[in-house]
Amino acid sequence: MLPQHRWFWILMIVACGGAGLLYNVIFAAGATPLAGLVYGLAVGAAGLGFDRGLILAGLQTRMRRLPAMLYVPAAELAYVLMIALGIAFGGLVVWVLGLTDDDLKTAVKITPRVLAYSLAVSALLVFVVRMRDLIGGEVFVNFLVGRYHQPVREERIFLFLDVVGSTAFAETHGDLRAQAYLSAVFATLAEPVRRNAGSTDDYIGDMAMITWPMARGLKDARCVACVFDVLDRIEAEAEAWRARFGTVPRLRAALHGGSVVTAEVGVDRHKIAYFGDAVNVTSRIEALCRPLKTEILISEDLLARLDALPPGITARSLGAHTVRGRGQPLSVATLERAAPELSQPDRPAADAAPRVAAGLR
Repeated sequence: MLPQHRWFWILMIVACGGAGLLYNVIFAAGATPLAGLVYGLAVGAAGLGFDRGLILAGLQTRMRRLPAMLYVPAAELAYVLMIALGIAFGGLVVWVLGLTDDDLKTAVKITPRVLAYSLAVSALLVFVVRMRDLIGGEVFVNFLVGRYHQPVREERIFLFLDVVGSTAFAETHGDLRAQAYLSAVFATLAEPVRRNAGSTDDYIGDMAMITWPMARGLKDARCVACVFDVLDRIEAEAEAWRARFGTVPRLRAALHGGSVVTAEVGVDRHKIAYFGDAVNVTSRIEALCRPLKTEILISEDLLARLDALPPGITARSLGAHTVRGRGQPLSVATLERAAPELSQPDRPAADAAPRVAAGLR
């Protein structure tokens, strides 16, 4: 089954095709409906591809650095260009397939009416995409279907990712630079979270809260894989981080899961919120990282529910600890990369002993 975010983009492209069909019905009575569908799909693919950075990504990046008074007209011109490209490609396909009686020059030509209609449809679709980006894909869908209009009890996994040293960075570089730094870190989370079918539900200061429905997060240990995918991506881009910010981000991660009540709250500003012990415990686990001198902690309760850890990842128990707001001690473990095995079959006994001891800690 396709991930939810891919279904969203498929629906967006289908909506573009539908807009093309509607144009034919309103403005081109008697024309082949398939022609409108092709034009709509081509224009939609070009516009959404540009918006997502799949087409002319460098131009998109440079535009976002412009002041607002320059960005707006530049963005409009860019979308006009994408619409023109979409019409040209769609016209070529329509002409090749024989879906129009027009010659090629006419088929690929953009008219003022087509441009105005395409800009209106693009504005609507970009608005939907921006709303989805603002509140998160899964949250957006849940708002649309009203899933949490009434409180729902469910089991979820929570991952808290805290950016280490962000306060010191702000004191050294200033708040504006610190905000750019945190924005870059949070942007880095997006792809690994999406790949592991998670949802970034909130940002609280310098911490990101990522969640999964219990079954989805347990499958293939996605909740654990997500943590190490994020760390791998930061490590792979270490030089770029140093060049841009003078440092490579460090994260503290806490994983826990359990029963929560999920509900839509608020009047003027709506939000999907989680209520229950699982959220508080995850926060307490994250706070344990510093005294336990580790960067990744998982509750033994959640660890026991995983069928297996991702390849190359091991868990090491750190025992039970008393945490604020919880009557019983909480057992936690740290997640680590497995030490690579030596290729030599006959290791000296003196070298093997420390490794055995380390494994028994």
